[in-house]
Amino acid sequence: MRKILIATEKPFAPSAIKKIGKIFKKEGYDLLLLAKYSSKEELLKRIPDVDAAIIRSDKFDAEVLDAAKKLKIVVRAGAGYDNVDLDAATRKDIVVMNTPGQNSNAVAELAIGLAIFGIREMFSGKPGGELRGRTLGLHGFGFVARNVFRIARAMGMKVIVYTRYSKHAAAAIGLKVTNSLEQLYEKSDIVSIHVPARGEHIKSVSYEVLKHLKDGSILVNTARKEVINETDLLKIMEEKPGLKYMSDITPDCEADFVEKFEGRYFFTPKKAGAQTAEANINAGVAAAEQIVGFFEKGDKTYQVNK
Repeated sequence: MRKILIATEKPFAPSAIKKIGKIFKKEGYDLLLLAKYSSKEELLKRIPDVDAAIIRSDKFDAEVLDAAKKLKIVVRAGAGYDNVDLDAATRKDIVVMNTPGQNSNAVAELAIGLAIFGIREMFSGKPGGELRGRTLGLHGFGFVARNVFRIARAMGMKVIVYTRYSKHAAAAIGLKVTNSLEQLYEKSDIVSIHVPARGEHIKSVSYEVLKHLKDGSILVNTARKEVINETDLLKIMEEKPGLKYMSDITPDCEADFVEKFEGRYFFTPKKAGAQTAEANINAGVAAAEQIVGFFEKGDKTYQVNK
């Protein structure tokens, strides 16, 4: 009997666990739960004899993967997978997958919500503005950005995008693609970041890009803090006193924001993009189905460590 471990510091909702359990029960798999664990040692004790694992933001580094003697596949229930050491997994012939698109609407709604919160002066009582008629710039054009576009267009916003790899797809649905990232930031009233924290995107939001923002614009980040050059962000916040930064990722330089930029920023207490009941269920069920497909059919469609 195959053993499947769900290892989640931030656990799935009970309804999601119930649906995941049904999928594995049908195949005769044994489901094990490690939820709300408080130390890496707990994970290290449970991982050695499981065949597969479903995780969320949990760290699967080389130490964890080396301890996983039987592990064949780990699925990150969500889009980002920078919490998994891909090189270590590849060395051990462990397949790593994510579940792209399952959380995208939840994150998109949060991005729009943060934009509203910012433009309405964080509901402080000060007169704010409206999104209708404003230009929204999408930095990246993945699943989340496409949902942001759908919502923003319905709210009467003009939406533009910068993407290197999906220009034709963006143009096909009526989006204007800017010639450069700098042009996107220059022309936007609100910029929403939707790129992964890897490769060329690490610290890609630098001073050379940020300096093109309008004073009074809003920068929304529901991606990862690693895509921001925080030193440059602090510099531009000082140079443009009307700029706001809204994010569901608390930056390492939070103390500087608290000290210098009161009323011009907001960070959720924990990463909140995928924290909806619907996204919770969608991502968990997708992860379970991908594990079954891998073992029963050899399906590696969503493998990320190829």
